[in-house]
Amino acid sequence: MATDPPLPPVEQAQEIALSLWSQGHAFSVALLRPWNAYQIGIILALMLAAHILRMIFGPRLHAWMRTREGWPKWRMRLLVMVHRRIRLIFFVVLAWITVGIMQQLTWPSRSYLVGSAASLAVAWLVIAFVTRLIVNGFVRGVVRYAGWTWATLIILGLTDETQRLLDSIAVHLGETRISLWLVVQAIAILGALFFAARLLSTSTSSRIKRNEEISPSMQVLAVKFLQVALYGAAFFIGLRTVGVDLTGLAFLSGAIGLGIGFGLQKVVSNLVSGVIILLDKSIKPGDVISLGETFGWINALGARYVSVVTRDGKEYLIPNEDLITSQVVNWSHSNEFVRLDIYFGTAYGDDPHKVREIAIEAAASVARVLSMKAPVCHIVGFGDSSVDYILRFWIRDPTQGLTNIRGNVYLALWDAFRENGISIPFPQREVRMLPDSEHAAGEKF
Repeated sequence: MATDPPLPPVEQAQEIALSLWSQGHAFSVALLRPWNAYQIGIILALMLAAHILRMIFGPRLHAWMRTREGWPKWRMRLLVMVHRRIRLIFFVVLAWITVGIMQQLTWPSRSYLVGSAASLAVAWLVIAFVTRLIVNGFVRGVVRYAGWTWATLIILGLTDETQRLLDSIAVHLGETRISLWLVVQAIAILGALFFAARLLSTSTSSRIKRNEEISPSMQVLAVKFLQVALYGAAFFIGLRTVGVDLTGLAFLSGAIGLGIGFGLQKVVSNLVSGVIILLDKSIKPGDVISLGETFGWINALGARYVSVVTRDGKEYLIPNEDLITSQVVNWSHSNEFVRLDIYFGTAYGDDPHKVREIAIEAAASVARVLSMKAPVCHIVGFGDSSVDYILRFWIRDPTQGLTNIRGNVYLALWDAFRENGISIPFPQREVRMLPDSEHAAGEKF
């Protein structure tokens, strides 16, 4: 038995459009029937009643919400959502009560429009609440309006015609046919899978970060690996679900590899360097490092860069490659103990033995200076106008700053020297005018 050949896409779209037009015309004619007109009037009355109830109870609910201090954040957010959708909530309750009463008093067909309006309101309300879980505002809006549209089509029974219309709009790439319906399916499935992957990644990452037995660098590596695995699995599963042949991705991967080899060398180098940093644990969040003129502590380890925050609040994004190829001073790599040196000088008339004792006692009196590693003071030279010393002391909290502890030690030295009569010399110059030079200067003028 021979089958008719499929119609061209344009004729298919025309046929579907005519079918939708005929259904819409029949629906509009049906609205002119008395009971349908009554139902439309009932729906409008219910909407007015819901609006009046919102005007009465909306401000009272808002005032009551303002008195709820100390409530969990999720509960307050739920109340805010209820307050924003309270008109729709009242309409849903009134509509279903009306539908129940009408089904008891008359034929079920005479409450069809009211029931459809109630079903639409419930679907819109559920979608509005569920999409609040999406953090991104743009994505939330797209998902919300798409969900409302699809729910409306389902309730009105227009899904088959819509699917046929979207499937008729297609392009052919070789032997592959890509229709608008396939694109819509891919977007919906991939979006749902990525959303699930994000929720799973967030919950698992928080558990990994709370595990104190895992080092900070390994925590970052585990979180990054988990994110790549989850999002990669969501992408490939989504494509397979909509029927995309993944064997063709071999050619795409070859093209991507060629592009990486020529144009993305730095990006790949930073990615690989980031993995190396995480594996060898040379740098981890919280470490204090110096790279060139940049001094600060590691705030976060990214896939491409490391975030370093300085004492003045500046945040430097240093590429991972620079941390691998350059000399980096990690003040807290193997241990937290750091030795600091400061230099000072005293007059030649002061006893150097006494100066050393006073300097050591002054440094030991500063709170952050360690007593378990006692400070030491040595003479390093005889200058033009002073005996030069070096004072060395240890701290174990470089993350609290280095300049401030040096300043505190200098201040302790100043106070101790003043109490003990130790003088700090400074260069002095005297200008003497000889009599002959003064007479010669007068003759010139």
